[in-house]
Amino acid sequence: MNLLAILEETFTGLDTAAFLLLIVAWLGTGFIAENPPAWRPSVNFLMKDYRRRWMVEFLTRQSRIFDISLIDSLRQGTAFFVSGTMIAIGGGVALIGNTSTLQGLAQDLTIGAETTQLRIKLIVVVGLMANALLKFIWAHRLFGYCAIMMAAIPNYADHPAALPRAMQAAEINITSARSFNRGLNSVYFALAGLAWLIGSVALILAVLTTTAMLFRREFASRSREVILQDHG
Repeated sequence: MNLLAILEETFTGLDTAAFLLLIVAWLGTGFIAENPPAWRPSVNFLMKDYRRRWMVEFLTRQSRIFDISLIDSLRQGTAFFVSGTMIAIGGGVALIGNTSTLQGLAQDLTIGAETTQLRIKLIVVVGLMANALLKFIWAHRLFGYCAIMMAAIPNYADHPAALPRAMQAAEINITSARSFNRGLNSVYFALAGLAWLIGSVALILAVLTTTAMLFRREFASRSREVILQDHG
């Protein structure tokens, strides 16, 4: 029996629709946050300008230790999420390989669920966490590149290479943040994917709730209003 036949026997049409909704919401929220409409910029988009302003201020700051400490703090944040996602992936893989535990989970969480069905659902969650791990690792490395590029900026703001190098560092900083945000997005929807263990309706509700939460934070949050007060 091939994989397609197994999936057709294991999952219902509602399961398929819920899974497709999860994938579309995961990809769609990230895309819209990074490419918002011109009339409604997202927090993600607005912060790009502040990162560029940061590097401009960095040029004339007398003591640059503050900026290096800030980059180090950003790296520590990504390192925390790298560790967290690695632990989550390890736990998920262990659970997928433990048949007896899966059978008990099937009895506790869902009615009539099969071990194969739960295993596939967990693979989806682990897959999202694995994507998050790769994004966090890359963000951590890029923040390191940014620190090196900042160190290469001349001490004198009127040096011909100062502003171009500062702008290069800003773009690397922006790229790092984009990768980090994509990792967070994967974590959010991995958590929503856990609702699939209860059932397809629970997954749909979890995905819709997560999507609404992310859109509110990006386009209708108090933090966005504060950021907009000095934007321009």
